[in-house]
Parts: sequence; structure tokens; C-alpha cells
Amino acid sequence: MVNAFVLLSVERTQIERIADSLSSLPHVAEVYSVSGRFDIVAIIRVADVETLSNVVTHDMLSIQGITHSETMLAFRAYSRHDLERLFSIGAEAI
Repeated sequence: MVNAFVLLSVERTQIERIADSLSSLPHVAEVYSVSGRFDIVAIIRVADVETLSNVVTHDMLSIQGITHSETMLAFRAYSRHDLERLFSIGAEAI
């Protein structure tokens, strides 16, 4: 599994529209509007880097209003959040 964080600068008046468009793309797991140098962060989860390349260079950048992107690949996850959620499926709350 390849996890990537795509930092996006977008036209300021288009943040909500672009975020909605991004969240509907396959392989885009989460989308956040954020403070700082970038306007939106998209988290992508794919099987391989070829799929990641297609999502970033074709699917995402075909959305009008994105002016700049920077992609960061995740090497290792240190959070247990997703693992705990996975193993809790079907477990009864106490």
C-alpha cells in the first residue's frame, strides 16, 4: 500500500468546490482544508506508485482551480489509529 499526502494551492474562492471534487475521486481517502502555505491536503491510498502517478498527474490536476501541488510519500506509519479501527470491526462496546 502506498500512502501519499498531496498539498495543494488553489484559487481561494474555489476551496470548497475543489475539496468536494477531490473527495469524490477514487483513491482519495481524505481531504482537508488547512491553514498555512497550502489550502488543501488530500490523503491518497493506492496499491502502487503507478496508480499514484495517475491520480496526481491526471485525475487531480485536471480539476480547474488547482494552481500548485506538492506530493509527499509516506515511508512508515507510526499511528495505531487505523489498525485499532480495523481490529475493532464487529467488536462489541463494553
